[in-house]
Amino acid sequence: MKKFINSVDDFVPHGVAGLVMAHDDLLALHAEPLFVHRRSAKHGRVALVAGGGSGHEPLHTGYVGPGMLDAACPGQVFTAPLPDQIAAAARHVEAGKGVLLIVKNYAGDGASFQTASDMLDLDHATVLVNDDVAVESSTHTVGRRGVAGTVVVEKMVGAAAERGADLFECKAIGDRVNACTASMGVAFTSCTVPDAAAPTFDIGPADMEIGVGIHGEPGRYRRAVAPADEIVSLLVEPLLKDLGVARGQQVLLLVNGFGGTPLMELHLLNRIAGRHLQERGITVRRRLVGNFATSLEMAGASITLTVLDDALAALWDAPVTTPALRW
Repeated sequence: MKKFINSVDDFVPHGVAGLVMAHDDLLALHAEPLFVHRRSAKHGRVALVAGGGSGHEPLHTGYVGPGMLDAACPGQVFTAPLPDQIAAAARHVEAGKGVLLIVKNYAGDGASFQTASDMLDLDHATVLVNDDVAVESSTHTVGRRGVAGTVVVEKMVGAAAERGADLFECKAIGDRVNACTASMGVAFTSCTVPDAAAPTFDIGPADMEIGVGIHGEPGRYRRAVAPADEIVSLLVEPLLKDLGVARGQQVLLLVNGFGGTPLMELHLLNRIAGRHLQERGITVRRRLVGNFATSLEMAGASITLTVLDDALAALWDAPVTTPALRW
């Protein structure tokens, strides 16, 4: 294992502290229990709290700021945050209209957020993100996993909260965005969790895992590496089937890297996916390309589609100022 690291124990808190130092105009650090929150926020709005295992940066800590999250709770690498972190973050950022918890569908995350929910004595609701179409169950989750589509949910719900939507409306928007969002990924290599100091899974130099999870969970199948055109088809077709996207509809296309894939390759996938959709009469109304929900240094990528209408497009276009997303 070759990583910039001093010790496993301080890897996450020191890395998070460095993020806050780099963006101290936006972020503030709560060291114990550990969470990141907005440096300033207006009162009288729903507050958004998310979290999960570290190693997926910029998810979630990179999305704290106006137009998106109010707080993010990082767990140890690929490990859910503790209920105390979540409850403390929710109490800290509550701004008069309740708190919406955004949770990726993994057993650990679900248990921690549920316990935190039971601890809270303020108005709150939960949105469960489960956009991964690859598998229905795995050793890491019950049902579909929450992956890169979480970014879309957090962005659109954040916009709704910023414009004054109440807690019920924010939850309804989050559930709706999740329902019209689907993702699927492919991995060329594994990643190495610092605590394990060994690759999460073994894969041959000429193979790829279709439908891999962001923790290296098994996908739908393994096969020989193929040309990019074929890989895009293997990822996009299940998304179109899952969402039931029809000719004439519009989508948001998110091409997401897993941390070890060059941007040139991600932009190539963007071009191919756009052409693939155009040939099926589907319009790509909005695009986002880059590393937004990663898996440490895994080489690979995922494609996410969100079916858009004018209301959802307006939420996507609304201003956002976070370390990882700004427009």
